[in-house]
Amino acid sequence: MCGIIGYTGSRPSAPILVEGLRRLEYRGYDSAGVAILDPGRTPLTVVTRCEGKIAMLAAKLEAEPVTGTSGIGHTRWATHGRPCEANAHPQRAGRVCVVHNGIIENHAKQRAGLIERGRVFMSETDTEVVAHLIDEIYDSAAGDRAAGDRAAGNGGAGDLAAAVREAISRLDGAYALCVVHDEHPGQLVAARHASPLLIGLGGAQGQLDLEETFVASDVAAILEHTRTVVDLDDGDIAVVDPSGILQLLDAEGRPAKRGRRRIEWSPLAAEKQGFKHFMLKEIFEQPRAVRDTLSGRLPQFRGSDAQAQDSLDFADLSGIDFATLADHHKITMLACGTSWHAALAGKYLVEQLARIPVEVDLASEFRYREPIVRAGDLVLAISQSGETADTKAALQEAQRLGAVGLAICNVVDSSIARAADHVLYTHAGPEISVASTKAFTTQLTMLTMFAVHLGRRTGALEAERANALLDGLREMPVAIDAVLGVQAAIKIIARRWVAARDWLYLGRGLSFPVALEGALKLKEISYVHAEGYASGEMKHGPIALIDENVPVVVLALEGPGYHKTLSNLEEVRSRGGKIIAVASSGDDQIGDLADDVILVPRVDPFLQPILASVPLQLLAYHIADLKGTDVDQPRNLAKSVTVE
Repeated sequence: MCGIIGYTGSRPSAPILVEGLRRLEYRGYDSAGVAILDPGRTPLTVVTRCEGKIAMLAAKLEAEPVTGTSGIGHTRWATHGRPCEANAHPQRAGRVCVVHNGIIENHAKQRAGLIERGRVFMSETDTEVVAHLIDEIYDSAAGDRAAGDRAAGNGGAGDLAAAVREAISRLDGAYALCVVHDEHPGQLVAARHASPLLIGLGGAQGQLDLEETFVASDVAAILEHTRTVVDLDDGDIAVVDPSGILQLLDAEGRPAKRGRRRIEWSPLAAEKQGFKHFMLKEIFEQPRAVRDTLSGRLPQFRGSDAQAQDSLDFADLSGIDFATLADHHKITMLACGTSWHAALAGKYLVEQLARIPVEVDLASEFRYREPIVRAGDLVLAISQSGETADTKAALQEAQRLGAVGLAICNVVDSSIARAADHVLYTHAGPEISVASTKAFTTQLTMLTMFAVHLGRRTGALEAERANALLDGLREMPVAIDAVLGVQAAIKIIARRWVAARDWLYLGRGLSFPVALEGALKLKEISYVHAEGYASGEMKHGPIALIDENVPVVVLALEGPGYHKTLSNLEEVRSRGGKIIAVASSGDDQIGDLADDVILVPRVDPFLQPILASVPLQLLAYHIADLKGTDVDQPRNLAKSVTVE
C-alpha cells in the first residue's frame, strides 16, 4: 500500500505535493519522490526522490527547488525491490514518469520483453515496467505520424491516454497509476484496477475560486484544498488538467460519467478514511490485505480445471526452492506475541497437510535453552515489522547452528528479511495501530499457502484437496467482508459485557491459537484480564473461574471436534457461565447453548483461523472503545519491539 498524489493548476506544485505526501505517509514511509513539470528545465519533467520519510524529501526540495505548477508524488511501501532512491517513485522511462500503487503480477515477463527490445532498466521495481511500456507505445504511435507534420506542429502531441490504455491491457495484477509526459504539460493521466484512486475537483467543477485538479489514492492528501471528489471505478482511465476532467473512459474504452461526492471529514479523520481509529480501519482493510497476500501466488486454474495443470503447480511462493525445503525433517517456527499465535496455527497446518514435524518457539526464549538445531533444519521466523529484536536474534542463532532461515514479514528489506536466507512478504501494507490485526490474518494466509505447497511437495496432500483449499483462500476476502457486515451486532455484545473484568477464550485444534489471539487483543487495548485456553483444558483448572460474571468466548465452528466443543459449552452453562459463541452460519444447535452468537460463513476447517479471528478483533475493539482507552496506542506497548 503506497500513497499517490497528483496536482495541476496555477499554484507552485512542490509544496502541495509534499504536504499531500505527509498526509499519506501512514500508507508507506520507506522512500518518497515527486516529478514536477518545470518549464525552465530540460528534460521538462524534474524527478526528485530519496530513501526515507517525507521530511527528507522536503529537505531535498528546499535545497534544490523545482518550479512548476503540475506534477505527481508518491510515498512508498516497498513490494518489489528494497527501499532505496533508485526504487523510489516516480519511475521515469524516456519522457514518461509514473507513480504506482499495487502489484504487477506479470512484471518479470514484461521486463524481459522490454529488455529484448533494447530497454534499459534502472530499478528493481515492477513500476518501471509500466513506465517503459507507456513510453514505448507512445513513441511507436508517434513514429507512425509524419515526421514533418509533427516537427511543424501540425500533428500535435500524441495520445497519452491511448498509450496508457494499451500498456495496462498488457498488465496483470492491481494498480493505481498517475502518469505525466513531457509533451503534455499540465495534464495528468490516472488509471486504476483493484487499487483506490480518486480525482479532486477545484475551479468551476469543484466550486472553488482556483482552477486546479488533483489525483490521489486517499482523500487525506487533498482535503486541505478541495472536498469535491470523483471516485474512479475499476478499469477507468481519466485525463485531467486544471479545468477538471477532460476525458474519462471505462474499462471498455467507452466515455463514462462518475458521480461526485462531498467529503465532510476532518484531515485527521481522512487519514483514517472516516474510521474512528486506525485499528478499526485496519480491521476493515483485511479483505484487501488478504487479497494482496494471495496476489500472484495462486495458480490460474480453479476447481476441476486445476486437474489440467502440473501436479505441483500450487501456491507460487516467490521462487523459493520448496523441492529442497520439503526434504527437511523438522521445521522450527520462531515468533513473539501475535506472530507466535500465527506460528501455532502454522504448526497445525504444516503437520496435518505436509506431515512434517513442527516445533513452535517463543523467540524471546529460544536462545536461552540451548536449542537443538541441526545442520539443514528449516527455521521460520515470523514478524510483522521484520525488526523484532528477539526474533531476529533467535533466527541468527539457529542459522549459526546450521539451519536454513526462512522469514515471513510484512516490511520489505527489514532486518529479519535481510538476515533470512529466504523471505515471503505478506504485503499487508503499513499497520499503524499497535494492536496487530491485518498482519495476523495475512500471516495465517501465507502459512496456509506454505503448508499447501509443502504438502504437495511431500506428497502428503492430494491435488484435489489442495485445489479446494486454494479455492477457499481465493474466496476468503468475500467471507471476511461478510463478517465485517455484522459489526453492529458485535458492538451490541460488547456493550453488554463492557464491565466484565475477567474473560475466558476457548478453542479446540486450529481454533486454539485464535482463542489465544482473541484474549491477547482484549488485554492489549482494554486492560482487561483475559486468558485463552484449549477447550479440552478447561476442566484442568480454568473451570474454577467460571461464574455468572465471567463471559466465556467459545470458538464453536463446525468441523473436527465440534461435538466435543458443544460438551464444553454445556459444562460452562451448568456453572452459570455466560457464553459468547463464534459459530458457523446455519448452525441450528448453538443458539440453545450460548447467550450470544456471532455467525461466520462456512469455510474449510483449515481456513477457519483466518475468518474466526475477525469477530474477536471487532469484539476487543468495541469493548476498548466503549471503555475510552487509547485504542491505537495502548499503554506500555510499542508497535515494534526492537530491544530485548
